[in-house]
Amino acid sequence: MKEVTFLQAINEAIDEEMKRDPKVFIIGEDIGKHWGGALGELKGLFDKYGPERVLDTPISETAILGGAIGAAATGMRPIAYMYFVDFLGVCGDELINHLTKMRYMFGGKIKMPLTITAYTGAGISAADSHSKTLYGWLMAIPGLKIVVPSTAYDAKGLLKSAIREDNPVIFLEHKMLIFGGAKSEIPDEEYTIPLGKADIKRKGSDVTVVATAVMVHRALAAADKLQEKGISIEVVDPRTLVPLDKKTIIDSVKKTGKLVVMDEDPKTGGAAGEIAAIVAEEAFASLKAPIKRVCSPDTPVPFSPVLEKFWMPDEDDLIKAVTEIT
Repeated sequence: MKEVTFLQAINEAIDEEMKRDPKVFIIGEDIGKHWGGALGELKGLFDKYGPERVLDTPISETAILGGAIGAAATGMRPIAYMYFVDFLGVCGDELINHLTKMRYMFGGKIKMPLTITAYTGAGISAADSHSKTLYGWLMAIPGLKIVVPSTAYDAKGLLKSAIREDNPVIFLEHKMLIFGGAKSEIPDEEYTIPLGKADIKRKGSDVTVVATAVMVHRALAAADKLQEKGISIEVVDPRTLVPLDKKTIIDSVKKTGKLVVMDEDPKTGGAAGEIAAIVAEEAFASLKAPIKRVCSPDTPVPFSPVLEKFWMPDEDDLIKAVTEIT
């Protein structure tokens, strides 16, 4: 075993997949020799694989994703490096009308093995145009798989699986996990984590809490405080929002009888609403209390550090929601 940071896990995953499969390449801005990605997660890859497999582009999200779509349709396995998830709006036509529809519209005659990587989430005062999550928006695009890791261990195993997937995947990297230096022990040997398999980060008996990315860590912190009050929390990390591991979530709710979903999306139209609806439809008889959602307000993300901290859901918000139903 060895300890790696979130960034190192991403670098290792891409490096191993590029070494394993010559069809894998990266395309995006500032990924070449001098930058190696905005936060350095791609450092060393340009020197190892050269400009034909680490394609540094102009600042054009439309060109990056459009070029990657063409490459994927003709047999390559591109990784489209999009920087911030907010920038997907620039290439919305490519994302909504081409990438996620082509395999269906061509009757399955082509594959679309394309992985998009993007930073997501608030917490570093990057202002609203660099801080959204967009989980709900992305979940509403049929044909797109959505990966949201919360640890370096998960990040590496899930990214390798995403790159090997024959359908479009977006791999979302929460900035607070990067800047916070989140570390995990990972095995020296190769490993992958299948898409669509949730992980129970903490077992409990009284309340199920479903959380993603940095919210997993806030849920775990809240669980420690609640344990002191005699309340046992089970923390379920879906790891992928699409496909969603409904069975693990529902089995947990059947055990605890209570559900709180902690999601950084605004409450309206976010992932929390979808997860809550699934449990209400498929496990209503097991519920002993109303489902609670702990989400961000329906507003833009503030730039001010004080306002941003207030805006983001935290362990106190979760503790309040849990105590209201216990």
